[in-house]
Amino acid sequence: MAEIAERPARRSIGAQRNPASEEAILAAAQAVLMENGLAGFSIEAVARRARAGKPTIYRWWPSKAALLLDVYHNHKRTHFSHAPKGNLRDDLIVYLNNLFSAWRNPTTGALFRSVVAEAQADADTAAALTAYMADRRCQSSAIVIEAKARGEVRDDIDPELVTELLSSFAWSRLLTDRLGDDDADIIKTVDMLLSGIAKS
Repeated sequence: MAEIAERPARRSIGAQRNPASEEAILAAAQAVLMENGLAGFSIEAVARRARAGKPTIYRWWPSKAALLLDVYHNHKRTHFSHAPKGNLRDDLIVYLNNLFSAWRNPTTGALFRSVVAEAQADADTAAALTAYMADRRCQSSAIVIEAKARGEVRDDIDPELVTELLSSFAWSRLLTDRLGDDDADIIKTVDMLLSGIAKS
């Protein structure tokens, strides 16, 4: 699932990141992606564009996929917002609608689909995607944690597993190009899920 709040800063691998350099590298990566597409995206091209050394980029992003996922996250964040509604049903419906809306942006949706596809054959991409999704589940599970605190959800329910179930529905629609007008299906999916986790 996508975030409901600002993503916490990534821990640096090695030396602490220089914020200005990090911003320049991410901006260069997005520019290279927009100009050359995924086929023309490389660490070398980003380094040239950002006037940064490849070792610096690899110290902070251990693979091309890790850098692409940060570009994806930043781009998605410009199209995604979440204002809590105060009850779990409305929060999940709004969340999924906003996620689908973000993925309908050609760059955002296509980028994430490509990373998922590459992860099936490339171990570095798979590792980067696994780490990214673990971070997203941790962040997004706050929706369910807050609902638990309000007494809406059973005590034995695992919030991260709930978000993973919703992610499965969302990924299925993204990867099979079914991001059209899904309001009715989103509502039905949320209602079926709630029937299994709501406190009676």
